[in-house]
Amino acid sequence: MMLTIKQIKRLREYRPLLFILLPALLLRLLSAIFSRGFGMHDDHFLVIEPSYWWSQGINYQEWLPMNGLHPHPDGHSLFYSGLHYLFFVVCNGAGIADPQVRMLLVRVIHALFSLLTVYFAYRITEKISGKKEAFTAALLTAFFWFMPFLSVRNLVEIVCIPFLMYGAWLIISAYDARKPLWRYFAAGLVMGLAFSVRFQTASFIAGLGLAMLILKLWKPTLVFGIGVLASVLPVQGLIDYFIWGAPFTEFAEYVRYNIQAANDYIIGPWYNYILLLAGILIPPVSIFLLTGFFASWRKQLLLFLPAFVFLVFHSVFPNKQERFIFPVIPFVIVLGTAGWSAMMQKSGFLKRHRGFISGSWKFFWIVNIILLLAISFSYSKKSRVEAMTYLSGYKDVKMILLEDSRHNSAKMVPVYYMGQWADVMEKSKTGLRMNFRRRFTDADSLKYARFVLFFEKDSLEGRVNMLRTYLPGLEYETTIRSGMVDRFMHWINPVNLNQDIYIYRNKAYFPEKKKER
Repeated sequence: MMLTIKQIKRLREYRPLLFILLPALLLRLLSAIFSRGFGMHDDHFLVIEPSYWWSQGINYQEWLPMNGLHPHPDGHSLFYSGLHYLFFVVCNGAGIADPQVRMLLVRVIHALFSLLTVYFAYRITEKISGKKEAFTAALLTAFFWFMPFLSVRNLVEIVCIPFLMYGAWLIISAYDARKPLWRYFAAGLVMGLAFSVRFQTASFIAGLGLAMLILKLWKPTLVFGIGVLASVLPVQGLIDYFIWGAPFTEFAEYVRYNIQAANDYIIGPWYNYILLLAGILIPPVSIFLLTGFFASWRKQLLLFLPAFVFLVFHSVFPNKQERFIFPVIPFVIVLGTAGWSAMMQKSGFLKRHRGFISGSWKFFWIVNIILLLAISFSYSKKSRVEAMTYLSGYKDVKMILLEDSRHNSAKMVPVYYMGQWADVMEKSKTGLRMNFRRRFTDADSLKYARFVLFFEKDSLEGRVNMLRTYLPGLEYETTIRSGMVDRFMHWINPVNLNQDIYIYRNKAYFPEKKKER
């Protein structure tokens, strides 16, 4: 039943948090339904692919010592991917076989879980500032243009946020009300889970412990630390010991690899993340929030210092991928909202410029709503997902060749959506190699390819003819177009290779094109 205008106003006045949570839930559920695909490489290939293929008895990328193979750890926390493994085992038992249906369920679960971020943003801001500021902070965490889209993704930088927010809420409420020590222990347990999801949250946890020591909370700091260990030791220690015979092997490899490969990825100046936050949070409101965030350092040290240490760590570390900074964004919003409100009440300069500030907020919401509607329902990485979905109509595919000779490497394809395992080889500028670790090593293995996926149309005829030297039975099958948002992202930044895919069938294995459903 539809609510009347009067009922909506009453809900806004008397139940402001529920007033935000209900539409936030609706928007996230709609995003879960319509925003198919995956957002970035890591939220699919480091979570969904390994966990699903483990449930099928296949040792994806030889991450685990299975089938007589004993590789070394790759530096991935197995906690979050392990939860997905259990989910897929349940789906297998329940007969839920369609890859898209399974992923819809995964996105719905993440949509529900992400509401905790909105809830605790309200509670924390209400505690440190007031109901008005709490409403604004919750509104921003619920409806910032990128939040619903990211909230339904399998991105560890997003999934760890509710744990950090809940832990921070336990600390703040315990400190403010002199609550029993068990709340600090519980906060440590929850923060430990954040670490098990995303190792780099260790800098946030360390910053929180440092803030407690500065405030001379000696016993609470000790109890908090015990809580963190009580969470991390069984989750990281025991899992790795069971798999590798030694505790914390994945974490040790993660640290080793990131130190060794610190300069192998996106390198930026120390102020890179400040500029990023100023941009994605939409100026000039982003400047208001950042100003309020830094202005709150003395009054809200328990919240500010962990967020600040996290920001400094990532600003100093050479590898600066955008997603790394996501866990701190809700804390920038909470502290930024509270700090800016306090400045507005005290600053005569800001009071004289209320018109500009009000206009800035109106500009913000116009731009934010446009971006929100454009992003929240976008089908991300559509061509790669739909290409695999198309090939799922064939049985016993076994091997796929990716041809992207215009670039140094071909983008990995999500074999999960094909519903059957296939070895994947790629041909790029740098030569021929296996995309997944298999035993083919030379050009003769090209003859095993059942399908060839050509990325982009440039020089397509020549590239096809060259491969016909090895695969004389190549025949055009179909074209899978990239999505609208994917094309836009490629247009504004060519690094985002969201390409159209031209599928060719090897008639030596499949003489006839599949019948359309």
